[in-house]
Formats: sequence, C-alpha cells, structure tokens
Amino acid sequence: MRLAAFIRSNEGAIVAAWEEFAQSYLPAAAHMDRVALRDHIVGLLRFIAEDLESPQTERERGEKAKGQGPKDGGADDSAAETHADLRFTGGFDTVEMASEFRALRASVTKLWRAAWDEPAEIIPDLLRFNEAIDQVMTESLSRYTEKLNYAGKLFVGTLESDFRDSLLKVSNSARALADQTLDRRQTQLISSIETAASKMDLMVSDLIDAVDIRIGEGVLIKLAPFNLAVAVTDAVKRVSEQHPERNINVKTVGDFNGEWDNARFGQLLSILIVSSMQCGSSGSKITVVVESSNQEVILSVQSDGTISPDTVATVFDPLNRERNESIVQSAKTRLNLDLFIARGIVAAYGGKITATSNEMQGTIFTANLPVRR
Repeated sequence: MRLAAFIRSNEGAIVAAWEEFAQSYLPAAAHMDRVALRDHIVGLLRFIAEDLESPQTERERGEKAKGQGPKDGGADDSAAETHADLRFTGGFDTVEMASEFRALRASVTKLWRAAWDEPAEIIPDLLRFNEAIDQVMTESLSRYTEKLNYAGKLFVGTLESDFRDSLLKVSNSARALADQTLDRRQTQLISSIETAASKMDLMVSDLIDAVDIRIGEGVLIKLAPFNLAVAVTDAVKRVSEQHPERNINVKTVGDFNGEWDNARFGQLLSILIVSSMQCGSSGSKITVVVESSNQEVILSVQSDGTISPDTVATVFDPLNRERNESIVQSAKTRLNLDLFIARGIVAAYGGKITATSNEMQGTIFTANLPVRR
C-alpha cells in the first residue's frame, strides 16, 4: 500500500500511537484531555497524505524541505499554525513541539513498515513524507516563535508602562518627603529609597533592551552629530566616580566627529569598563583605547585579569551557564546581561564586538563601529 493511502486508512492507529508518546514523554501534555491533545493532528495527517499524492517538481520539493512550500489553507492559518497556537497556550516549549513531530514521523513509518507490500515504492514515498513533515514542523515552530516574541513585547510593554509608572511614583514620593524637616534616620531612609528606585529603573531599562534584542527588535539608536571624545570622557568619569579605588587609563587617537548616539555609546563603554573590572582583581589596571579612522572607530578595554576559554566563548550570552544551574552568582549574571546588551548596541551600529583573554595580554573587549560623517 502506498504511504498516502496507508495514512488515510490508518488515521486512528497513527493518532493513537502518537498520543501514547505525547502522554508518556511530554510533561506539558500530562494535564490535557484527549481532544485537546489531538487537536489538529488529524488535519496534519490529511495535509501530508494530500501532499504525497500531488505531483511536484524538484524545485518545489527543495522548497518544502526548507519549510518554504505552500501551506494548506492558502492564506488562512494552516493546521500546523493553529496547532502551534494551541500548544503555546497549553504551555509546551519548543523541545516538546519538535518532539511531537518526531513522534508523528516515527508513528507513521513504524506502522507503515509493518504493512509494506510494495518495496519498490518505499524510498520515494519516504522522501516525500519527510519533506512534508519538515514543512508542517517549520510552519508550526515559526508560528510558535511569533507567539513567543509577541509575549516578549507584552512583557516589555508592561515594564515600560505599569511597572515604570509605579516606580516613578515611589521616586516622586521620596523626593517630596526629602523636602520635609527630617531627622538623620529619616533622611537615610529616604536616600535608600531613592537609590533603590534608581537601580530598579536601570534594571528595567536593561531588561527592556535585553528582551528587544532577544525577540529581534534590536536596540534603538538615535544618531546625531556629535564628538565621540566627549562621550568617552563622560563615561570614564561616571564609572570612576562609582569606583574611585580603580585606576582607569584612557587614550584617544584620531578625529571623533560624526553621527553617534551619545547615550548608547556611553552605555556601551561603561558596560565594557565595569565588565573588565569584574574580570580582574580589585587592584588591576583598566586601559581604555579609542582609535578613529575614516571608516571605523575601534574601542578596546583591557584589564590585567583573565577569564577561562569557556567563559570567553559565551561571555556575550545572557544566560549564566554554571555546572550547578540552581546556584545563581549575581555578579556574573549581571556581567552576562550587560555584555549581551553591549553586543546589541554594537549590532545596532552595524559593527562587531569580540573578547579575548590570555596570560600575556589579560582580557580585552574590542568593539569596531563604522563611522558615519
């Protein structure tokens, strides 16, 4: 029996085999009833059977293998896309989503193998079947990613409006209280509230940047005519005031006039300096070198300390990858988030950022930024 006919004749057995896998191995499926669990599996099977029976050119088959073939339903949502919507709502993650399609592939081929009666047709049908599975899996995972990104945007919107609005009220209330006649203890408490509110506002800004980068929105850059040397001076001064015990040497070479985002460049440089401090010992020297040519500005920040090759490889990753992931080291987690944002700022400029570390040179963060004049 050809595969398309086998699928049409054995929908119930295929779905039952797939359902057994889902209930046994997918945690998110444990709380779902049979109707919710099956949702559009039958629709997916029928699309695959129809696809197997339709003639296709080599080019069409190649597009399908990349997930670029025409979907069922035309301009409407396909069964794979609707399936993704329901799985997102049901709490499935991407691994479970991919496992579902792997199980569907395995269920069909295992049952069909037991019923093979036309060996000459096995290979062509299997090739077409795998291409169809790739198509529906790509559609489903693409829709799932869209839903995930939309959830990220909602998270950012909540931070920017509700959370930040409440934080502003805390800051304003603290300032109003500071204008009253207070004793020493009360003054200290008001100062602590203002400091905590300021730190929380910075954390909100970092979270917004990190989510925007992660969902593909990127960091917002506002270019304007500016001399970058001023931003370098301001950033180094600001970090020096926060870390008066550290020695920061600065060297600038070239013409720094151009179109820049003063605030973002200052944020980038501050991140690299503070990150360099965390890489070395408390007394290690920090060297900042900014060189400008007609095409690019090269910003490098060096510390005497070193970090491991594994850390260098993932230093711009926002996730802290410790052997024991239940232990959170706040300083390192903060370092990784900052450097993730730094990479996003550099990418928004159209540049690149790298990190190197060895015993001879220490640790060096280098950002290459194209010049717009």
